Order: sequence, then structure tokens, then C-alpha cells
Amino acid sequence: MSLFGNIIWLVFGGIFIFLHYLVSGVLMCLTVIGIPFGIQVIKLAQLSLCPFGKNVVDRGRSSGCLSLLMNILWLILGGIWIALHHLIWALILAVTIVGIPFAAQHVKLARLALTPFGKEIR
Repeated sequence: MSLFGNIIWLVFGGIFIFLHYLVSGVLMCLTVIGIPFGIQVIKLAQLSLCPFGKNVVDRGRSSGCLSLLMNILWLILGGIWIALHHLIWALILAVTIVGIPFAAQHVKLARLALTPFGKEIR
């Protein structure tokens, strides 16, 4: 079922989300300061390529205050807008019964977009 969901996801816009995140992540990695943020955007791209069948979990080990500081910076500099974008799409898709699984994937992406540091995709 997850393969079928991923194929439909890609056909109806998932490929554009993936390409947007990938290009943004690569551009952020061009600067030394942007590398940590670019890696997190590439993590979002990885999840947006095939979101069905994948989970976002906290890393088992604590990364300390640096992860918290980076998540705060991320949230202020743009993470809130990315998450709101995904939540708006989730609300639009949740109107129909067919769109509910896709809305759930946008909620998963929004959760990762809020605090990507210290998270892992499995």
C-alpha cells in the first residue's frame, strides 16, 4: 500500500515538493553557515520524496543544547512558514476522504519542518 501511496504522491505534486526542497538545501549548503540548515532541508526532501511507510523519530542520543539552539534558529528563520504551508495543504486535502492519507503525510512533513534537528527518518 505504501508503494501505491508514494506513486500517487509523486504524480500529484510530491515531485515538485521534493525538487523544491532539494534545490533549496543544495543552495543553503553553498555557504559555510548554511550547511547545517541545508542538511535539514535535504532531510525534508528525503521525506517528501516517499513519505508513505516512513516515520520521523527522535534520535536516541541527546545532542545537547546545540540541537535546541539550532531548532530555535530554524523556527525563527523559516521553519514556521514551511510547517504552516504543509498544514494548509493538510487542511485542504482533509476535506475529502481520498485526501486524508495525503493530509496525514503533510502533517508528518509539518512536524519535521518545525524542529528538524535531533530527528531521524526511518
